[in-house]
Amino acid sequence: MKDKIPLLDLVAQYKQIKPEIDEAIQDVLDSGWFILGEEVQKFEREVADYLGAKHAVGVASGTDALILGLRAYGIGPGDEVIIPAYTFFATAGAVLHVGAKPVLADIDPDTYCLNIEQVKSAVSLKTKAIIPVHLYGHPADMDPLLEIAETHDIKVIEDNAQAFGAEYKGQKTGALGDLSCLSFFPSKNLGGYGDGGMVVTNSDHVAEKVRMLRVHGWKQKYHPKVLGYNSRLDAIQAAVLRVKIDYVDKWNKERREIADHYTDNLNPIESLKTPIEKDYAKHVYHLYILQSKDRDHIQEKLNDRKIASGIYYPKPLHLTDPCKALGYMAGDFPVSEKASKETWAIPIYPDLKQDEINRIIESLIEIL
Repeated sequence: MKDKIPLLDLVAQYKQIKPEIDEAIQDVLDSGWFILGEEVQKFEREVADYLGAKHAVGVASGTDALILGLRAYGIGPGDEVIIPAYTFFATAGAVLHVGAKPVLADIDPDTYCLNIEQVKSAVSLKTKAIIPVHLYGHPADMDPLLEIAETHDIKVIEDNAQAFGAEYKGQKTGALGDLSCLSFFPSKNLGGYGDGGMVVTNSDHVAEKVRMLRVHGWKQKYHPKVLGYNSRLDAIQAAVLRVKIDYVDKWNKERREIADHYTDNLNPIESLKTPIEKDYAKHVYHLYILQSKDRDHIQEKLNDRKIASGIYYPKPLHLTDPCKALGYMAGDFPVSEKASKETWAIPIYPDLKQDEINRIIESLIEIL
């Protein structure tokens, strides 16, 4: 019996860079400094330089990055924030946590990112921000969103959790809006060995506000100026990520090569929709998403062949329990609802072997 092909293999990635990772962790253990500190400061500078931004502020998770980013702009009760109806729940959860109202817009059927016309229709006098999500590693169409934001004097907060290294018209995502939020969850293209996140901005004031918010609202220790959080990036995660950031472009290139191979072989199947990369985008394939009306049957047959797959995401936001109070109904966002019923991910990561890639392709061709 052939070995199971996992959706992601983080152990294989660790083994590839084990000596560097082990040394970086040992250095932190020897230093005795485990929260924030020099290791985090160095990583913040490296991320800011990589993205072409002025400031990067390490926090405890990508979700916290969203919450602290919203708080830094004073967004709260009575305010509205436009987000896609189809994305990971944290985007909506962060808006709800600060007391603001998520206003949903449907997605583009090709990129699964925000539909621009829907965003235009969603803007109101209460709108304080738009959160485009660069879903699955494909950039949202930023120029029209920035134009909408400028017209209505609202902020653009990029949810760049799934797209580290992606590009929009030759510029890195994560430094295009007023602020961006990163996640270093282990499965991400740049992932740590635990939770971690970052807020990226060109604003001195906003960066300083986030630095206060992440440490109980302190500017000076034990002297809180605002009500803050305990949301600090730890030094071991920063050390791991400092090793990995040197590899991320190589790994993203390898992801793109695997994606191209998948698409070349699977695109001819009429009943299957493969990912589309817009001419303005450089996709980094955090996930390789397929779409078919026969998704559940295909997943079952892949499982029989010991090939893992995953659904991202089984419900659009308006049909999740925490968002029911927003008043949306089934049918309000048809593209998002269709995606939730028909899309799924197959394995894509740099350590995927060529024979495994071929086995996945051959299995899908046989099933379909």
